Amino acid sequence: MTAEAAKKQKLSVPFDYSKYLRGGKLPHIWCPGCGHGIILKALLRAIDKIGLTNDEICMVSGIGCSSRTPGYVDFNTMHTLHGRALSYATGIKMANPDLNLIVTTGDGDALAIGGNHFIHTCRRNIDMTILVYSNSIYGMTGGQFSPTTPEGSKTSTSPYGAMEPNFDCCELAKASGATFVARATSYHVAELERTIKAAIEHKGTSVVEILDQCPIYFGRQNKYKSASHMMEMIEKDGTVSVKQVDKLPPEKLEGKLLRGILHQVEGEEYCDKYAKIIEKAQD
Repeated sequence: MTAEAAKKQKLSVPFDYSKYLRGGKLPHIWCPGCGHGIILKALLRAIDKIGLTNDEICMVSGIGCSSRTPGYVDFNTMHTLHGRALSYATGIKMANPDLNLIVTTGDGDALAIGGNHFIHTCRRNIDMTILVYSNSIYGMTGGQFSPTTPEGSKTSTSPYGAMEPNFDCCELAKASGATFVARATSYHVAELERTIKAAIEHKGTSVVEILDQCPIYFGRQNKYKSASHMMEMIEKDGTVSVKQVDKLPPEKLEGKLLRGILHQVEGEEYCDKYAKIIEKAQD
């Protein structure tokens, strides 16, 4: 068999998600059309490409739709308190620096009640990957507006339109000191997979904001026709790839969020710095 034939044969074999999933935990609780399942599948494919084993990963979450992710995967997992996932993850990483820490959190869990923990995790540059499932709403608790709800959008707690300006998660992460910051979407699936892979491989605090759709609580309130319609709007009107920025006139960029790796620098990792402190104290 030629190399080209072997490559085609490999591409034709469906990806086996079952080796990373807990038997008996499916079907999941996410609503039809929710983008969280797309994110989970991209994450598992990224992990597979890196070559990590199940035991080399620890996944931590707080509370919310996104935070149900650890319940479905066969890794070391911890489902913790609302907004406190990063605190637990920090403790786990300090106790066992060899683990690959992945935190799945939502825009409310990470940036509202967990906002202070988010800032200081980025500041420390502790080696973990933070995936912020950003669907602009508190989905699990009834559809309240969140820190990323676009101004003017309708929710259960803003029936006349959200009046508060929304956070830019990536700018907050960058300003707080994260050494890897990226944005992806549930529409651009191949790009999402590549971005998650790069985030996991980066040593230091990696933050990936993932724009995805909540067709039930956000979509219905804001007159989206379907989940696919929401995804199309993310693709057409919501984002622009960083690779396209230099080719587009300013008017084409107005109101758009950049998509891709937005910031990546090298920085001394927190556990490595702590090990030096221990060595210094022992001397």
